[in-house]
This record gives sequence, C-alpha cells and structure tokens, in this order.
Amino acid sequence: MKIFLYILLGIGLLLVILHTIAPKTYQVERKIIVSVNIDSVFKSLCSLKAQQEWSPWASKDPNMVVEYNGVDGQLGSVTHWIGNKEVGEGEQEITKIEPSSYIETELRFLKPFKSTSTGFFSLKQVSEGTEVSWGFKGHNTFPITIMMVFMNMEKAIGPDFEKGLSDFKLFIEK
Repeated sequence: MKIFLYILLGIGLLLVILHTIAPKTYQVERKIIVSVNIDSVFKSLCSLKAQQEWSPWASKDPNMVVEYNGVDGQLGSVTHWIGNKEVGEGEQEITKIEPSSYIETELRFLKPFKSTSTGFFSLKQVSEGTEVSWGFKGHNTFPITIMMVFMNMEKAIGPDFEKGLSDFKLFIEK
C-alpha cells in the first residue's frame, strides 16, 4: 500500500511539474500576398461559406457535414461541422469585423476534445496586392497544458495554414 501511495505522489508531482513548465498560450500565424484588391479579399474571407472552398480541413474530409446559421459574412454568423477524426467537430462564429482590415472568430472545438481558440484574418494593402495574415491563438488550461509539453502547435497546425493560404490564393486569384 505504501508503494502505491508513493507512485501516486510521484505521478501527481510529475503532473504539477509538467503543468508548471508547459506553455500557457499559443499563437500560430502564416502570411501570403495575393494579387487581388483588399476589399474583394476581405469580402471573401468574411464569408464562412467561401472559406469552405479553400479550407485545408475541408479537403481532409470531403464527406464533412457543414451547417450555417445567421447571415453569412456578418457578426454572429456561425458554421458548424462534423467530420472524420482528422477534422473532428466544432463551430466557428464571426465575433469581430473591422472593415477591410480584420476579422476575428471564435473557434469552438467539440471533438476530439473540447477547447476554444480565437481565429483571425488581418489584411494589409501592399504594392503587390493584399497581404493576408491568418492565424489562431488561445490559452492552454489543465490538462491540455500537459499535452502541450509534448506538442508543438507550429508544427501541428502551421502546415495546414500554409496549405490553406496557398489554396486561398488560387481561389481568390481565379
């Protein structure tokens, strides 16, 4: 019985140490320049329906079920998806719009585990067209903090954002 208690104490101490050293926040962001005017880019990115045309996750599950609520492209507009184990289940709601410059969404992941993040698009007019920054950020809470000790969000999500922006460039420049 004593050995069992020492093992439990050791596991508890390990969890406390891992939680203490784990990153408490995350942010992944990628950029691309598209040769389309900023107003057209902004209008397209505001549309949750248009986002499905180039979303890297939509291509991971062609049978994903997607529903839309609210007026597409406006505050409060929501998309809900249910997909395979690669895309899981969740919803995205437009929570902030700054015309022709910034769009923010709340991403509520339901499966494979529950979490909430903030997604964003930031636009800037450049000589070549429009610079599009796409990213997401959030806070890690216990027990997710333990996972984050062993997981690199940049490596896990960054390639999806790069593919998505590359596909968005093809989509918007048609």
